Amino acid sequence: MGKLIVIKSNSEIECMARAGNALAQVVDDLKGSLKCGVTTLEIDKIVEDAIIKRKAKPAFKGYRGFPASTCTSFNEQIVHGIPSNRKIKDNDILSIDIGLILDEWMADTAFTIGFGPISEDIQRLIEMTQKSLHKGIEQARPGNHLSDIGFAIQSFVEPFGFSVVRDFVGHGIGRSLHEDPEVANFGLPKTGPVLEEGMTFAIEPMVNLGTYQTKVLEDKWTVVTADGKPSAHFEHTVAITKDGPKILTDLNG
Repeated sequence: MGKLIVIKSNSEIECMARAGNALAQVVDDLKGSLKCGVTTLEIDKIVEDAIIKRKAKPAFKGYRGFPASTCTSFNEQIVHGIPSNRKIKDNDILSIDIGLILDEWMADTAFTIGFGPISEDIQRLIEMTQKSLHKGIEQARPGNHLSDIGFAIQSFVEPFGFSVVRDFVGHGIGRSLHEDPEVANFGLPKTGPVLEEGMTFAIEPMVNLGTYQTKVLEDKWTVVTADGKPSAHFEHTVAITKDGPKILTDLNG
């Protein structure tokens, strides 16, 4: 983990907060359009238009060759699903991951939503994954260790019988979408770098109903669970301040 973690000044965090607020508004705009019969390509268009309307740019489009502004991942898809003509239908869950760039600063967020009747197990998976994100965020404060974030997430979800993805993790964020360090959603407490005021992370638990093991589909992007069981994904961009964690991608943040 001995890599450089970029410390942001208060004014730089304010710039990131503006990007985060713009992204939270994009998500708020989108949520009213999420219903059965809508395609993920249509979702991607709504997102891209909402980003551009706020004088920002999509962070994902073209990043390492990714073809869209939004990652849309159905059911057993964990992350990096490519928008298509596939329509949302009853019993689906959909994870939506969005990033934008505003005045050269990045913001990144994700959420999972269910449609129509979904099983109690899957509803609990979504709810506990969202709660685990906030358990992790609570640990993002000066004097804690980086691993305390992942330990909080893992130790929260595993008693419910869920598993935490190991192959894909959160990350530092700032002027680049992916900065050091990697922010794992698992591990032992009190290891790794000590957290300092001015660090900024994208914390993003990916939690599976079954095994934590993954595979990548032939499109070279879409990551799925190895056993085909559903997965949920939530993410916020967070700054560490002297008063504790500040969520930059929350409308009320």
